[in-house]
Amino acid sequence: YRLMKEENLKNVRKRNKYRSYKGEVGKTAPNILNRDFGTTGPNRKWTTDVTQINIGMEKCYLSPILDMYNGEIVSYTISDHPDLKMVMDMLEKAYAKGHTWKRLILHSDQGWHYQHRSYQKSLQDHKIVQSMSRKGNCLDNAMMENFFGIMKSELLYPNTFNDMDHFKRELRKYIEYYNNDRIKLRLKGMSPVQYRTHNAVLS
Repeated sequence: YRLMKEENLKNVRKRNKYRSYKGEVGKTAPNILNRDFGTTGPNRKWTTDVTQINIGMEKCYLSPILDMYNGEIVSYTISDHPDLKMVMDMLEKAYAKGHTWKRLILHSDQGWHYQHRSYQKSLQDHKIVQSMSRKGNCLDNAMMENFFGIMKSELLYPNTFNDMDHFKRELRKYIEYYNNDRIKLRLKGMSPVQYRTHNAVLS
């Protein structure tokens, strides 16, 4: 402390990762997914989570749904506040796409949004099976964590943004690129949308 004071240095507190878990505030769901990320078709296994992004002193929150079949971002919301509306709007955007399913699983962590009665009722009304990771185990939702890592390493960390509005514009462009143009080896050199449409033609 004495040396830091002499050099006029101040401790910089590391920013904490956003965590939506606040203890049991509602009803949790079993871990039906159980790290079985494989699926043979779209709209059978979805996953969701929330990540916090800092630009200067400003914060925003990204809440997407990812299809485990091809890694496609089905829907997403960007919000200045990690509230329930952010997550409910994300669901409504997914429903508006007009997808059909028989036994769709939507996996998440045990965040308070996903324990909320409104969220759970919405899934039940649309015949979606809810699955939750075990508490504090990020590997149970590895596919969503992987997307966040890719987005931050390709968009957030290498670039400079004028302000939060600038970042949000670039984030929307990035998700469009990620879905339609960014190729993946596991998708045989196709983007998520190309892979889905290609296989739909074959079937």
